Amino acid sequence: MRQVAAYRAVVALLWGLAAYATVTCRGLFWDGSSFLVNILDNGRFHDFYVARAHVDWVTQLPVLLLAEFGMRDTKLLSMAYSAALFGLPTALYHLALARVRHDAVLLGIVITAVAVVYLPTSFFIIGEYNATFAAVTAAMAIAMTSRESRLGDAALLCVLGVFCVRSYEAMIYFGPLLAAAIVWSLRQDKDPATRILAGIAALAFLAAAVVSAGTIADYWTHPHFIKVRSMSFDFWQNLQFAIPLVGLAICAAIALCRPRWLQTRGPFIVVGICAAVLASTPWWRLLHEHSILYPPAHYLAREAAGLLLALLLACMWLHVGWQRKPPQVLATLRLPAVSQRLVAAMTVLVIAAAIPDIVLTGLWSDYLGRMRGLVDSRQGIIRASEQPLLDWPDKLFAQDWSLPAMSAIVSRTPGRAFLRIDNDFQSNPPFDPACGTLPRLKGYGWR
Repeated sequence: MRQVAAYRAVVALLWGLAAYATVTCRGLFWDGSSFLVNILDNGRFHDFYVARAHVDWVTQLPVLLLAEFGMRDTKLLSMAYSAALFGLPTALYHLALARVRHDAVLLGIVITAVAVVYLPTSFFIIGEYNATFAAVTAAMAIAMTSRESRLGDAALLCVLGVFCVRSYEAMIYFGPLLAAAIVWSLRQDKDPATRILAGIAALAFLAAAVVSAGTIADYWTHPHFIKVRSMSFDFWQNLQFAIPLVGLAICAAIALCRPRWLQTRGPFIVVGICAAVLASTPWWRLLHEHSILYPPAHYLAREAAGLLLALLLACMWLHVGWQRKPPQVLATLRLPAVSQRLVAAMTVLVIAAAIPDIVLTGLWSDYLGRMRGLVDSRQGIIRASEQPLLDWPDKLFAQDWSLPAMSAIVSRTPGRAFLRIDNDFQSNPPFDPACGTLPRLKGYGWR
């Protein structure tokens, strides 16, 4: 019963956060506003980066359909875009949780992924990695849980595999892992159709790895990717990710050295302390001015989060596959009392992780309100350096080259006023040059 209650609580929390992010139009954060402007102005998908096109097509289709049917309210269009961006990973994590809810160890691992991978990196929801991470988690959950007939599972794995072919560069290591797991999990199935579909799914995940490898090779010397690689170890700047990561590392290190420690209250105490610290982070600034939650740091933590997720998925496979003479730590973790405590501890961590997310979303909503008031009361070019938008807390959300797009979207009459920063766009250029232009949005407006 506790297991079922934990599953329901996490699912309800995920959908509640997605709904809150939708009504506050959080999909507009940073690149999101520029992407939406280009979709509406050009009337087509903004899929300039073809290696991630499948995620873009799925998340941008609702906006294109609404615009095609005559919707011109940028507020409703922003909500629709946000709903797609948040709804896709939320639905995939819901699927993963539903598939593993009867296995406490697998459920605990998937809840861990939600708490330590998804919530601490999803403020930058426009990043295709959010949907990719959710898709591979769902795929592993399907592969590691069996049903009487697996034909439907194989078909669903095919869909997820094709989706991931053009999703994110992290598929360079997720792809082979998922392909191997699928082949292993369905190796003894006698149904020819199931075996064929499983093979297609495995090939799709391998194709995703090939596409990712080619993309990395093509862009290896691109200035943006050089800058991204140089920031790979800056994940510690994301407090929402670093704090639970430290807690997990402490628990894992002690458990590997002393497996019996898992049978004590020690893990719950460590996770409880981390949860309390994490839940308090929105108010650290009251004690130290520079100790802040910084939404752009979600982007900095995505690479470390991807590697952590790969480790968690591998642990799911180990739990299911290593049945004969498992190591003591794995045998201890499978004890009902221990696995139930794992689920409870990770549920507490998810709830704690939701608190800074909710606080930041509230600050974001206030930021949009102030920007609407500014652009609706002015005309022409508004220099951001002369406005309080670069002060606390609005500086958490302002991005120099996307400010014109943001100011157009939230305006009742787009084009009447634009907010911009004096920038040569050489030191911090947009990855796609189209994102640095002044939008038109003729006929649109925030109602």
